[in-house]
Amino acid sequence: MSTYRVTGSCLCKKVTYVITGHLGIFQYCNCSRCRKFTGSAFASNLLISPQDFKWLEGEPYVANYEPLETKHFATSFCSHCGSSLPWVAKTGKAVVIPAGTLDDDPQIKPSQSIFCASRGDWYVDPESLPQHDEMPPRKG
Repeated sequence: MSTYRVTGSCLCKKVTYVITGHLGIFQYCNCSRCRKFTGSAFASNLLISPQDFKWLEGEPYVANYEPLETKHFATSFCSHCGSSLPWVAKTGKAVVIPAGTLDDDPQIKPSQSIFCASRGDWYVDPESLPQHDEMPPRKG
């Protein structure tokens, strides 16, 4: 695993952060909460140690949501643009970094996919779909 500096931000760039040190687990999560929060088939998250995370700018824009019934799950987002942002797991032992918010290549790849039994009924493996580098050509 890599040890270095990686930055990230929200869509409007009002919130920025830095990861330093050990980049921990990188995984896809298919649970229904992650699907709801991301609006996607799964969340792509890095889990890192809290001491390896720091907000650089815009921390007052960071809003949090922590469902009472969950053991680990919480979320953070930019109150200005709505982008997902890093959040501290309820245990306090990890910071969950939405990979799509990274500005730099973390130099690690996902190593596992979790809660696969919870995948949406509509899920199709992305590798089985036609691939386009840009918008596909219009049909008809």
